[in-house]
This record gives sequence, structure tokens and C-alpha cells, in this order.
Amino acid sequence: MSSEPRDFVRANTAVEAPPLVPEIRLHLAGEITPLWQATEALLEREQLPPPYWAFAWAGGQALARHVLDHPDLVRGKNVLDFGAGSGLLALAAARAGAAAAAAAEIDPVAATAIVLNAALNRLDVAVESGDVIGRFPVPWQVVLVGDMCYERPLAERLTQWLRRLAAAGVLVLLGDPGRAYLPKEGLEELARYGVPTPLDLEDRTMREGVVWRLSG
Repeated sequence: MSSEPRDFVRANTAVEAPPLVPEIRLHLAGEITPLWQATEALLEREQLPPPYWAFAWAGGQALARHVLDHPDLVRGKNVLDFGAGSGLLALAAARAGAAAAAAAEIDPVAATAIVLNAALNRLDVAVESGDVIGRFPVPWQVVLVGDMCYERPLAERLTQWLRRLAAAGVLVLLGDPGRAYLPKEGLEELARYGVPTPLDLEDRTMREGVVWRLSG
């Protein structure tokens, strides 16, 4: 990548707190179109994924809120934020008292954003830059997944792995606002949260983020 990821993140975002999680500040894009346009050249040249990391998606916000309101879920445990994007869930876990919080993110720009966001909040978050799907056994007692069921191949592959972890005793929590490929079975609803959403990101100004526990 010709430009420094750190400079790119800072130049194309502003420091804001997600509406549902005012305790945590993130480098976020105010509008989707300018960032997408700024990223197009990098996407084409470096084969990077779209800049999903620059937005606090509804499912992730709902799950982060739940973790902060129920710190016993993660306190003293090793926690993974899968498909971390901005690292919001790892940051929420760290703030709630996790023994260790890791963020799994294969996009190098997102990984840089996570490092910046951790420093911004004065929290320790380790970045897992490899593809962790399929890893077993794992060092985590809790796996948090926010808004990752939007694409069938990824959702199916991810769900198969998460069910294996859940069957082995790992607490697997999903935050989802009704994406198409959320698993249809083996879900226990824990909570619902109304999440304000901008119209250029979603098709409505409020989405309902549901927190689910996945069974094996």
C-alpha cells in the first residue's frame, strides 16, 4: 500500500462515539460515499475489502452495549472479537474487564484502525491478522461476532466453526439486526436494542439489534 494506513484512517474519519455505546470513541466515517470513493484506488490496487471498519454497524453496537451492561459475560476471560472492523466489541470486552481481548481482522487498514481505536480509548487489544476460522482448539472463552451474516459463503463457513466452538464450551454471542444469513436454528435470544442508523448506511433510521447466544 503506497500510503500509510495510519494516515489514511486519520484523513478519512473523525473521532466519534457510536450512538448506543457512548463510552467508546472510534475513528468513524461520517458518510459512506466519500470514504468509498477515497478507498476505490486502494481496493483496485491492493485487493482490499471495502471499508466496513469505518462504520459502527447495528449488530455490533447492540452486542457491545450488551457486553458493557453485563460485564460478567467477559470479566476475567479471554475474548475474541471476530471480523472486528473498528474493534468495537474487543474494546467493549476490554472495558468490561476481560482478561485479554483480541480482534480478528484480515483487512490491514482495519487492523490499523483497531490499533488507533485501542490507543484512543487507552485499552489493550491484540490484533489477529490471520484467518482464524477453523482454528481448534482456541485460547478464547468468549467469541463475539457483530453483523457478520450478510454474505452466504462467509456466514455458512463461520457458523459451522462457531457451532464447534460452542459445543466445546466457548460462549458464542452474535449481534445481528436481521441480516439474511443469520443461522435459523440453535439461537437463544438474550436482548434487543434499538440502534439509530444513518440512511446512507441502512434503509431506515433505526434498526433493531438482537443479541443471540449460539449453541453447538
